[in-house]
Amino acid sequence: MQIQSYSFGRICIDGVEYSNDVIVSQDYVINPKWWRKEGHNVHPEDIEDIIRANPEVVVFGMGSSGIMRVSKPVIEILRERNIDVIQQLTREAVQTFTKLAKEGKKVVLAAHLTC
Repeated sequence: MQIQSYSFGRICIDGVEYSNDVIVSQDYVINPKWWRKEGHNVHPEDIEDIIRANPEVVVFGMGSSGIMRVSKPVIEILRERNIDVIQQLTREAVQTFTKLAKEGKKVVLAAHLTC
């Protein structure tokens, strides 16, 4: 998967524009309409798709100004599975995802596209 661009509220992946939060792996769009139980907070039930993808690294795009929060139980669940967790503003998270994918890492980006 190649992310061509990200701007507030929009991300273009392999020529397809998305305006909802997304979960994407290095190979495919896992969830094109990622919605969480509690809007700006990520809870264990919000990462089932991520766990099924069995990544080495999860990069959370926390929004353009970093409003989204990943709960401590989510981080613990991922680390128990030996999955590295990176939390960045979405613009930086897209760059990190792209770099890791090019390095051949099994990586997932969970991106909040707005705030």
